[in-house]
Amino acid sequence: MQNKFLLLSERSRKEILSVMPHDGEILKLADYFQNFSDSTRIKILTCLSMMDMCVNDLSTVLGINQTTISHQLKQLKDQGIVSYKRDGKILLYSLVNDNVNDMMMYALNVI
Repeated sequence: MQNKFLLLSERSRKEILSVMPHDGEILKLADYFQNFSDSTRIKILTCLSMMDMCVNDLSTVLGINQTTISHQLKQLKDQGIVSYKRDGKILLYSLVNDNVNDMMMYALNVI
């Protein structure tokens, strides 16, 4: 079967494929961006972009039960988006880095 390209040269095709992430990386990207497909997680990330917060404070601010908050935080923690530190009996959650907030702000400007 012969490949026919309308505007794409063989050189351009090879250049595009050379920067294309590998399948494993693509799956990791898809998993990472899936974190931003849930409105509760976006609300949590927005809160954490302002300050470190515990589950109880997030629950109070967002009006969402603590079990749901904890479940969503676990997913975000497993993806390396949030981390926590212990302060006595309280776990304070925070964003791992500011790039998450920057990405959300960029997306808001695009939509």
